[in-house]
Amino acid sequence: MTKVLVVDDERKMRRVLQILLERMGIESVGAESGEEALERFQAEKFDLVLTDLKMPGMTGLELLARVREVDAEVPVMLLTAYGTVQTAVDAMKLGAFDYVLKPFDLEVVELTVRKALEMRQYRTENRYLREQVQPAPSFESMVGDSAAMESVYDLIRRVGPTRSAVLLTGETGTGKELVARAIHGLSPRRDRLFVPLNCAAIPPDLLESELFGHTRGAFTGAQADRTGKFELADGGTLFLDEIGDMAYPLQAKLLRVLQEGVIERIGSNKQITLDVRVLSSTHRDLSAGIRAGSFREDLYYRLNVFHVHLPPLRERQADVSHLAGFFLTRFCQELGKPVPALGPAACQLLEQHAWPGNVRELQNLMERAAVLATGPEIEPSFFRLLLPQPSNGNGDSAGDTLALEPAVEQVERKLILRALSAANDNKAQAARLLGVSERTLWYKLKRYGL
Repeated sequence: MTKVLVVDDERKMRRVLQILLERMGIESVGAESGEEALERFQAEKFDLVLTDLKMPGMTGLELLARVREVDAEVPVMLLTAYGTVQTAVDAMKLGAFDYVLKPFDLEVVELTVRKALEMRQYRTENRYLREQVQPAPSFESMVGDSAAMESVYDLIRRVGPTRSAVLLTGETGTGKELVARAIHGLSPRRDRLFVPLNCAAIPPDLLESELFGHTRGAFTGAQADRTGKFELADGGTLFLDEIGDMAYPLQAKLLRVLQEGVIERIGSNKQITLDVRVLSSTHRDLSAGIRAGSFREDLYYRLNVFHVHLPPLRERQADVSHLAGFFLTRFCQELGKPVPALGPAACQLLEQHAWPGNVRELQNLMERAAVLATGPEIEPSFFRLLLPQPSNGNGDSAGDTLALEPAVEQVERKLILRALSAANDNKAQAARLLGVSERTLWYKLKRYGL
């Protein structure tokens, strides 16, 4: 819920402003001094600061400067009966959103408050969207008309408009995030943020901060307040990718948030009420995790209100040619190159491949094809150079690939999977087996989508 900090040493003035905000449907907190306001601002989340300029002790201008040190994106409005051109200039230089003179018209204050809150929402969304490299696809952009995918489409249509939590399962590379975005796109929340978070790509000791945020000074290195992914997704959708990799202690905290709809930033005991739809995914067998004691059964049932399983690409071979053509066209258009044709023989070769990396592997192959292929049509021999070949029976690859980089990636991926299996998914132990740092292993896991 939107919350405004109202700062004025006159109690009646604070009350007038808080009544106005209450009529606007906005929660407010009052403070009678700059010092008290700063203390509250550091401990709680506010979307706007509305402050008097001239107060005993810390002035409104001083409070403005201190607020911007903590969170430069929170707008600050100044109210004063001592308005001068120079004061207004000083306030704007320090980053004030606006400057209103007393006595003021309540309608003018209401209009200015609404503008300030709209700017706050815009800044939050714009900052988040700048971090995203992949636009949210629409449901219609999903490719494939096999019977297996038609079943998935039907489930997406049914669950999309609801508020239900959805658990997406399937092998790595089957497109679970794409489906999550499609569900969000069919929901009433489509105009709010879709916030993805890969639980396997973030070290366990940092994941809690990514989820719930933290306050300044909460731990070493916390130099400013940080908004967590739950807060960013307020009113929208949070996608927890690879939820099966979340550490057991953090699962209890996530369960509490899902049950109560409130979070607490690390370092704060202030509860923040949120409205977030949670979608999650995993390539692991969570039922096995429950039996092994690595995944909470109560969290499983909270996340698995609705279940969508994505089939591996080898089980939907009828879609391979359509997907290949889709990716090839997209990458060629990005490169400004003519799109070469995929002949029947080339398509047949692609359909016969096992695709252990699923759709992601096919996408990567077609990106390389778009860069390297020449001529009006791609011949089967071209793909034979890029695709791993069956074993020749001597324990050797007959020609896994003549391209060095993908060959190295395949070997790395296999070794990482073997090390994780030998270490029972203990990342630190797996890193030692591989002879690399744990940080390097986390990077590789993220790169290969493991």
